[in-house]
Amino acid sequence: CCSLSPAMESSEVESDILRRVRALLRELDGHHPSCHSDRGMLRWTLHKKIDQNPSTSCVLVRILVKELERAERGDLRHYIIPLLHTLMYTLIQAPCIPDELCARVYDFCKRLLTLPKPFCTIGLDYASRLKVERTAPGTLYQRMVISEQSLRSAPYPFQERIFIFADPELLPEAVCSALVTDTEAARVSQSPQGCMSCVVTHALQAALGDTCDIHGLRARLQGLPPGDVEHWFQQVVAAVECAGSEGGSERGQHTARLERIYHGLLGSSPAGNAPQEGLQGTPLPNPNISFHLWTEDEQLWKELVLFLRPLSQSCEPDCLGQDPDPLEIQDILPDCACCEQSRFSVLSTDSGIERDLPAQEEPCAPCAPCAPCAPCAPCAPCAPCAADTEHSRLHRKGGIKKKLSPLDSVAFLQAGSGGPGGKPPGKLPRRPGKPPEPAAPLRRLHTARVVLLGDDRILGRLAQAYHSLRKRETRRVFLTPRLNLQFYHIPVVPGQPRPSDAADHAGPEELCEVAGYLGRADPWYESNINTLCHMIPKLATMPSLPSRALATDLFLTDVIAYYARMGTQPVCFQVHAVKVLFRDPAQEPAEDVFLTELLTQVQDSPSHRELGATKRKTTLDGPGIDLAVTYRKVVLSDREQELALALRSTGLLMKAIPADEAEERGCLSVTITEIIRISNLAGRSFSAVANRFKTRNIKIRSPERRPFMVRLDKDSRRTYRDVIGLEVSPCLEPSYCLQKTRTTKCSPHETEDVGLVKYLPKSLLLPINTFAGVIQ
Repeated sequence: CCSLSPAMESSEVESDILRRVRALLRELDGHHPSCHSDRGMLRWTLHKKIDQNPSTSCVLVRILVKELERAERGDLRHYIIPLLHTLMYTLIQAPCIPDELCARVYDFCKRLLTLPKPFCTIGLDYASRLKVERTAPGTLYQRMVISEQSLRSAPYPFQERIFIFADPELLPEAVCSALVTDTEAARVSQSPQGCMSCVVTHALQAALGDTCDIHGLRARLQGLPPGDVEHWFQQVVAAVECAGSEGGSERGQHTARLERIYHGLLGSSPAGNAPQEGLQGTPLPNPNISFHLWTEDEQLWKELVLFLRPLSQSCEPDCLGQDPDPLEIQDILPDCACCEQSRFSVLSTDSGIERDLPAQEEPCAPCAPCAPCAPCAPCAPCAPCAADTEHSRLHRKGGIKKKLSPLDSVAFLQAGSGGPGGKPPGKLPRRPGKPPEPAAPLRRLHTARVVLLGDDRILGRLAQAYHSLRKRETRRVFLTPRLNLQFYHIPVVPGQPRPSDAADHAGPEELCEVAGYLGRADPWYESNINTLCHMIPKLATMPSLPSRALATDLFLTDVIAYYARMGTQPVCFQVHAVKVLFRDPAQEPAEDVFLTELLTQVQDSPSHRELGATKRKTTLDGPGIDLAVTYRKVVLSDREQELALALRSTGLLMKAIPADEAEERGCLSVTITEIIRISNLAGRSFSAVANRFKTRNIKIRSPERRPFMVRLDKDSRRTYRDVIGLEVSPCLEPSYCLQKTRTTKCSPHETEDVGLVKYLPKSLLLPINTFAGVIQ
């Protein structure tokens, strides 16, 4: 179905594309072009060239297949995943690809199943997609547009959204403004009707090839009202999904079905009269991207809840848009008609005290008449009725009335459960003798792709928010069974760091340890994402062009979309929990989590009462404070070896990110600066020695109760002062802790995990997506 003109098949075009592909491979080898400004833009310029001339997509696919087969023969595995991602991204957008090319790619993906991870994982994913695409051409394009634009479609009801989170205190205002402008321009440049037209056009051209009059089809769709466009869109989606599903029809039947839709759409226009101008591509619409300035701790959870159940579908924006005063919640919720019915089933209006319960409205049944007796004798008291007896046995446990925000209310969450994949709002009474109907399993129809923009400090905030979200889901599950949550990280370092940040860190590499590790583990992430570290601030300060408002060349939006679409392999980082003990006995210990590092330093502000004694003792013992350190040493045999140290130190640094991708994730590399006193003929002197070891659990105490300072994840806002002790250990999954507590109550003598606990993940891991994961 793909017939190229002689000009397009010329050796000049093919050699130009081959030169660009070879430049990508040289970049993977570390041999970057002489012009460093091109680094990170080779892939983008290659795909843009294909978008401008869609007829060359067949040439690019053929070249990429040859390079993949050459890399397989030469055992150049670091080429395979980047070439495969480039090929699949081209194949999704290509107007029409010959089946023999798709068959070669499909066979190559099947051969990847014999390789270790991540090659076999990516090969299996792409092989399953290609199998569907070969049966029903255009399926991958159609599904991507439907999910990213949240178009209503019964055969494929999946929805996706990209959330960009940036900390306004960590990024310059120019960067935030540029991203707001780009995302808004990408959103305004397209409409649901236009996206539906793209799906119809691409599906018909992928099935009919050169016989499809693409210009007449576009003109016809532009002249139709929105209702008619949606009608033809639903017709095409049903036909493609029917053929692409398991057990679907053959490719010839699929082509015949779409040809009938094509004739019905164009009316009397005869087939085969399309102008011979080659294949005309259908551009892939920009995904649904929303930009958020991270100003509240619970903002991530709120945005995910609103994505599952928008306010327009549950309550009016003025009803739940702002968090009202807790005393006004009971007055607000009854006014909302959609929440009123759910409110009666989840909210209690009484105080919980038995004497405050309302009296029985219905009178009890009349007692049986007393037996006749003498006129002067009074009647015996009646026996208490059954209702009074039951009421006298009523005992209620004490409780607290908790005031929740509207987004926290169970009524709102139950309203959100009524959508696709959610629980029904209520149970219908079943007839006696009829077996209960099995509950339909929940499906994850929504995918939230959260892109974190910044350095390691915003990832520390993400670890906090993710831990809070997991704890909330343990208490009341709502997001987990309905939402597929994906995390992405784009490093951005401002050009001029603030004085406080510059004093703490020597260079930008210290602020982007996570991105550096991901770049070493995945070369394609290094080429396409890590290069944005310094490029984004430069692009933000460039003067705006007229084309920027028209969304023609939105480089940042295109790169973020490519990363979110093709980056599906997670790298999991261990989140560590820290318990901070303060000098003041009345102050409760603080519990927090960190992802990258923990730093302790001697506090420089002792009280005036102890100032003289501290100076005299420091003169004798040297700088620093005495510390008692207890830790479990990590050894190769994986046996626990508990050690204890008593030393004098000026501070320590715990690194949670491995310095090399071959090292095990989940260990802490601890460096303690120990002060050693040296006595010689000249007197006493002191030297600093670095003690280094690896551990997973560590406890630190100050026997003299001298305070020190603790800072988490390189963020000066997360600093604890007047600390005399801390405990660090791997953060446990909240669901594991809850189930472990229940098991311990039932079997208090059991020391090992039994029952359901054995099958739950023990550690809390933060997954960050890359293109290949960790390549072994």
